[in-house]
Amino acid sequence: MTALRVLICEDSRVYATALRRVLEFDGDIVVAEVCVNAEAAIAALPRVEPDLVTMDINLPGLDGLQAVGEIMSQRPLPILVLSGLVGPSSDKAAAALAAGALDAMAKDDLDLRDPAGAAGAALRHRVRVLSRVRVIRHLRARLTGRPDTSGPPRRVSVIGLCASTGGPQVVARLLDALPADYPIPLLIVQHIAAGFTDGLVRWLDQTVSLPIGVAADGMRIAPGAWIAPEGAHLKLTVSGRLCLDRVTVAGRHRPSCDVLLGSIAVAAGRAGVAVVLSGMGSDGAVGAAAVHRSGGLTIAQDEESSVVFGMPKAAIDLGVDVVLSPDRIVARLLGLHYEPPRVPR
Repeated sequence: MTALRVLICEDSRVYATALRRVLEFDGDIVVAEVCVNAEAAIAALPRVEPDLVTMDINLPGLDGLQAVGEIMSQRPLPILVLSGLVGPSSDKAAAALAAGALDAMAKDDLDLRDPAGAAGAALRHRVRVLSRVRVIRHLRARLTGRPDTSGPPRRVSVIGLCASTGGPQVVARLLDALPADYPIPLLIVQHIAAGFTDGLVRWLDQTVSLPIGVAADGMRIAPGAWIAPEGAHLKLTVSGRLCLDRVTVAGRHRPSCDVLLGSIAVAAGRAGVAVVLSGMGSDGAVGAAAVHRSGGLTIAQDEESSVVFGMPKAAIDLGVDVVLSPDRIVARLLGLHYEPPRVPR
């Protein structure tokens, strides 16, 4: 079996040495090159031909965010961001995910002192999984979908978007294509490593014209995009308010796509929309099926444009209304008509 080839881009030689020791521990991963800056890493790609790149964000010269954008637009391959900046300072790492990096991990979550330990084994497993992902060229052009007005007018009160691996880049492009005054509220579950959700929200809020925020418990649904916080299921209630559930166990994820979309099926019925985007696994398929049964509109991202087709395929297998590219998804969303939710008295 051919060993996986990894290129490490890290300006700390001490950290790079420890990372190399952990990655090579089982013998099926080889660190083919260590680069101390992004310029050297980009120049080395044609010669090294790695299966995956680990990318530090804070680098001298060209930073990790710029490097990810350059690699994904010119020579796309799996990139795992290793960031020492999480929480309030995680904007750049989140932006790197939107630029095409597959995943991000906090350096503080990696115990490099014990290659045989659980943290080291988990890192190697993640590298193996990500190295097999089919990456696609990240287009920097803005989506310019025109409203799709084919078929009878559809009036909706809420849209649920769900995504995982490969999702931040398509979520960012979809939101960027919607006008600032887009009237239909969007509720979003994006599976992402702990510590990076707030940074993603801040980066999106600075990048797109649509209002963006972290969903808050009890807030009344309003225009804009509201993203589920870490560690909490996001639900829409029949009263038109948002509910955060930090207790319920529903599959592997909290927040769960199935939980969000299932609540939209109940609260909005025919006026609900479910959109399942790129991601590993099957989260969102059951929830989208519930929206479909309730008479709502269900959309899955097509295979050609999905970095990982797992979640969209699972939704398609259970039944969706349409399978569309990101451009066509934007067109369909722009063609919808807003109907304020009917709140019980």
